[in-house]
Amino acid sequence: MLSLQSLYLKQPLFDNRIHYVVWSQGSSSMDSTAEILEDNLEKILKGEGLEVREFDSVPEQVKPVTLRKSVCYIVGAVIFNSKDEVLMVQEAKRECYGRWYLPAGRMEERESILEALQREVKEEAGIDCQPITLLLVQEQGPKWVRFVFLAEETGGSLKTTAEADSESLQAQWWDRESPLPLRGRDILPLIDAGIKYRRNPWFPMLQPVDFPCQVICQRLFLTFISSNGNTDTSDEHRLWLLMSSNYATPHPSLPIALSVNAFDTIPRAVHRLVKECVPSSSMHVHTCGILGVQHNGRIPGKTDGVCFNTLVLLENSEDGAEISSPPPLEGDAYRWHEVTNQSLRAKIIQRIKEESVLPVHSLY
Repeated sequence: MLSLQSLYLKQPLFDNRIHYVVWSQGSSSMDSTAEILEDNLEKILKGEGLEVREFDSVPEQVKPVTLRKSVCYIVGAVIFNSKDEVLMVQEAKRECYGRWYLPAGRMEERESILEALQREVKEEAGIDCQPITLLLVQEQGPKWVRFVFLAEETGGSLKTTAEADSESLQAQWWDRESPLPLRGRDILPLIDAGIKYRRNPWFPMLQPVDFPCQVICQRLFLTFISSNGNTDTSDEHRLWLLMSSNYATPHPSLPIALSVNAFDTIPRAVHRLVKECVPSSSMHVHTCGILGVQHNGRIPGKTDGVCFNTLVLLENSEDGAEISSPPPLEGDAYRWHEVTNQSLRAKIIQRIKEESVLPVHSLY
């Protein structure tokens, strides 16, 4: 495991065995620890954030990411009017001149994700907007991440050809049936996702939260459910969460894995950490989706990172086989924590059962 201090000042790694002993002291201390842990888990489930202090899965030496140098973040907006028409902009770039696309563009230095979204929509479409929810995240590892929002118009007016500039030629509402030369068909699933969410939201509205991070990483809400794998009735199942045994953190915490190389997508980083914990296991690792997104970006080169709070389910790969406890872990870097709070357990199982999470699409 690697702390922020040891990562950036190149100090030795911690011996994580000490913290495991601390957790075993006194019942009152254990009760307090359990309360803090449950409170933090509730925050993650609500889409809130937690400070990123320690890293658990570090495949190689890493450095803080820098926007538009080592990472590229794209924001895109799906906006409908009262007629269910979607907002489109006509491109001014030479390589796609005259074609149509959703309002989208790269984030700039010192911007939050929401600020970038509102700026791009204003520049390209002429209107003001307010985000309703993150709709999905697309990624090609840490080098390219696109945050797609469902948003609504709050003011301004559609950009006309008389206002054409280097950002766009004009903006229009599209009924999705009339012929329109598109810059790319990759936006069609995004529009469909917006339509689906408006009709039947399948996850709670989610906005990025302001927590600084120096790298691209994910806090793993990694679960294991006992019995026959049927999650229809949460009361009949026991549930465990994978916890970090990092003694540098005063309380038990969810493990945090870094994405460092160009191909280190969210699912691959999850698989890497699981492989570290249970290298001999044949369990299936299912990355359900995202519970929250943490970003700050106010200090270029120091807070350009993003932390994804990611819900993961570890499943038995053998159909029909019953497993009453999670697979044994190798070493003492991690431990299993059984969630005995009935309400909390039910919430987690429900989110898994209903796939009530922000979708993440890895494009590799």
